[in-house]
This record gives sequence, structure tokens and C-alpha cells, in this order.
Amino acid sequence: MNEEEKMILAEEDVSFGEPEESRPNQNSADFAELVRLREENAQYFARLQRLQADFDNYRKRVKAEKQEWTAQAVCEIVRELLPVIDNLERALEAGGSAELLLSGVDLVFKQFLSVLNKHGLNTIEACGVQFDPTCHHAIMQLECAEPENMVVEELQKGYRLKERLLRPSMVKVAK
Repeated sequence: MNEEEKMILAEEDVSFGEPEESRPNQNSADFAELVRLREENAQYFARLQRLQADFDNYRKRVKAEKQEWTAQAVCEIVRELLPVIDNLERALEAGGSAELLLSGVDLVFKQFLSVLNKHGLNTIEACGVQFDPTCHHAIMQLECAEPENMVVEELQKGYRLKERLLRPSMVKVAK
């Protein structure tokens, strides 16, 4: 029996005020139960600490993985856009007539859009459709022969990336 156990038994002897002979089995059984519960408590506490550390490590690992996935996705898109940059540089260096420059820029624009479309970028239809406040931003209303709430003019294109709205279309709406 260690010192702590002796002190606990001594305190119990004083606090009960009963003779020692009347409760020898009870003290040892209670004390054994107390020791067992303390050990069990220590085990549970140690397990809780390990679980908390594991969870913190998991959270840090997931955050690092998410950052790595994001960086990888950005790298892939930028890698696909490098030929567009190359073609723009060639257009700037080439010179020539305005018509040739315009046709070159048009080709680069189409190449740029095809890369973005490949990754889910889509334009929002605006002209000639019913006004939809979830994807259109009305900045003016015009009195005209069109049915009410029809988009009559698009001032700035709107875009979606897959199902997520990036920017609403700025439109004029029939009144």
C-alpha cells in the first residue's frame, strides 16, 4: 500500500467514527473501487487527449490538402492558358494591317474562351429572355413594345462557372 492509500484510509477511519474492526472489508473494497475508478478515469482522460490531438492533426492535414488541391487546380488552368499568352505576344510582335491584327486577336479570344468553357465557364443568356433576378442585374427600365420584364439589351455579359454565378448580366428591362 502506498502513502496516498494509507492517507485515504486514515481519513476514512477518522471521518466515520466507527471502530476499525467493524468495517475492514468495506474499507478495502471501497478503496479498491476508488483506485479502479481513478485508473479508469486516467485512461479515459489519456484517450480523450489522444483523440483531441488526432483531430487537430486531421484538421491541419485536411487544410493542407485543400490548399494543395487548390494550388494544383490553378496550376492546371494557368498551364492551359499559357498558349493563349504566347499567341497574344505573337500578335503584339507581328504588326501588320489592322485587319490581320483583328483576325489574330479574334482567334486568340476564341482560344481563351474554349479553355474557360472546358472548365465550366458559360455566359448567361440575356437578350430576349424573361428577366431573372438570380442571374440578371437590371440597371434600367425602358418603355417599349416588348412584353413587360423582358430583357431588351445587355450592357455587360454575365457568367456562371458550372452552377455558380460569377457575375450577373447587367441589363435593360422592358417596362
